[in-house]
Amino acid sequence: MSFETLLFDVQDHVARLTLNRPDSGNAMNAALMRELCDVAIRCDEDPEIRAVVITGAGKMFCAGGDLRSFAAKGDGLAAHLKEITHDLHAAVSRLSRMDAPVVSAVNGVAAGAGFSLACAADLVIAAESARFTVAYTGVGLSPDGSCSFFLPRLIGLRRTQELMLTRRILEASEALDWNLVTRVVPDDDLEAESAKLAAQLAAGPTLAFGSVKRLLLHSSGDHLESQMEHEARCIADAARSADAREGIAAFLEKRAAGFVGK
Repeated sequence: MSFETLLFDVQDHVARLTLNRPDSGNAMNAALMRELCDVAIRCDEDPEIRAVVITGAGKMFCAGGDLRSFAAKGDGLAAHLKEITHDLHAAVSRLSRMDAPVVSAVNGVAAGAGFSLACAADLVIAAESARFTVAYTGVGLSPDGSCSFFLPRLIGLRRTQELMLTRRILEASEALDWNLVTRVVPDDDLEAESAKLAAQLAAGPTLAFGSVKRLLLHSSGDHLESQMEHEARCIADAARSADAREGIAAFLEKRAAGFVGK
């Protein structure tokens, strides 16, 4: 399989998925979300894949949604977000429900949808220089990509509220203290450590791992797809607001946003 926005390789039962838009901070546009969905289906369907590593090319894991492409949609942004979150959410659903464990190897910033993708992994290894921020409300939008499902389960409601409402940036060490990540390693060791963990998982009882994943998903009594549908509708509704238009414009113009609350 060849892709425009991803690198994808399978060796020794480990699939390595690299977000590959380094000049844009691996920001998620329509093409990247679509290809992420395609790869997730491949990982779910291929019995030879027994572990997956997700990382980012260059200096960032993922800067979030591609706000430049969002701005270009004008009044059609809400509909566009419903389309692309369909692909993103399908990818997260398959990665979360398939047997093969997923490891996020977080290099640099994981923001917005990148934060969500990192949180949705079964295990998260962060480089010491990694930073995490929910980010969405900074441009007048609300979370997607399963963030509102997984984050409260990982760190609790109060800390989730703080991250989502204040856009606090967590350093890797803080993310470890908050149970957001599994392990923090020196930057130079990230690739090797994530590969070592993936190899260990790939050598394990894959079907049992799949059962563990699904049991944990259902343990709260809520449904992932229902929650992500709420997310898709909320982010689309937020995109109709003046604050979303202002937030995106301010980001692109490198100035402080002047939110008006509507």
